[in-house]
Amino acid sequence: MSGSHYFTGAPDVASERRPITVKLPDITLELTTDSGVFSRSRLDPGTRVLLEHAPPPRAKGPILDVGCGYGPIALTWASRRKRSAVWAVDVNTRALDLVRENAQALNLGNVQAALPDDVPADLRFTAIYSNPPIRIGKSALHRLLKQWLGRLTPDGSAFLVIQRNLGSDSLQKWLNTEGFPTTRVTSVNGFRILEARPRPEGEAPQSGRGTTS
Repeated sequence: MSGSHYFTGAPDVASERRPITVKLPDITLELTTDSGVFSRSRLDPGTRVLLEHAPPPRAKGPILDVGCGYGPIALTWASRRKRSAVWAVDVNTRALDLVRENAQALNLGNVQAALPDDVPADLRFTAIYSNPPIRIGKSALHRLLKQWLGRLTPDGSAFLVIQRNLGSDSLQKWLNTEGFPTTRVTSVNGFRILEARPRPEGEAPQSGRGTTS
């Protein structure tokens, strides 16, 4: 990846579109990527681990991809769950345009690409799948996760893939401290898949007791 432009609103690098094949055990997607989006030249290894090893949604309902990039996570789940609404959220408008184009090319009418503020405030998700943008920094990452984990339905789960040497274990501890019961689903090729559940009703986070923020 080149620099931080892929998590800015409007990448300042020139467009350089290219085709990419996402081949998974159960599905193959022909997608278009571009400069200025995350992992444009190949399916990111962490994303592959998430798509190949994360469990399916625990309940029926809307699915969310946080930090969607050109859409491999959202489009995979939209293909696997064609009767479910799949929301692809990113701050990068070039990435969102790619998701829309890729969804149209794949004839997937159940995909909605949106900026974070354009997701209806009352919408709740039964499943979140994300390769979260660790490199935005700990504070920004924590704000992002609290924002979206707070949108889970009571029976929902968020599946997050984090590289072990980029702080997966400390993030798991922080999520538990914040009141989101979090367990490790599996570990593959140096990546952890964490499953975070919504806060139990009425339970407050334990932040402020010497934990990181």
